[in-house]
Amino acid sequence: MLVQVSTDNHIDGSLELKQKVQAEVEAGLARFRNRLTRAEVHLSDENSTVRKGSDAIRCRLEARPASHQPVVVSADADTVDQAVAAAIKKMQRLLDSTFDKLDDVRS
Repeated sequence: MLVQVSTDNHIDGSLELKQKVQAEVEAGLARFRNRLTRAEVHLSDENSTVRKGSDAIRCRLEARPASHQPVVVSADADTVDQAVAAAIKKMQRLLDSTFDKLDDVRS
């Protein structure tokens, strides 16, 4: 599974940050590794032009199951770490549900 990480202009998209987020997504979605071709993470600062505040960071996580339509979740939090962790949890639940339905159809 390939994991791509991108940021908007208001989040420092350093190599260190991208590698950390990539590792977190790979670990969080490890049990789905054989069923996903790619995961894309986009981090943005939703309040960057207005002010700093709560829930300013958004993590949009898209997973691409092999031979199926992509699925997307997003999570807002105070920090990048919190937003990524919340998006991973949401994606785990969504993929569990998605793959359960697909497996039921095949049975």
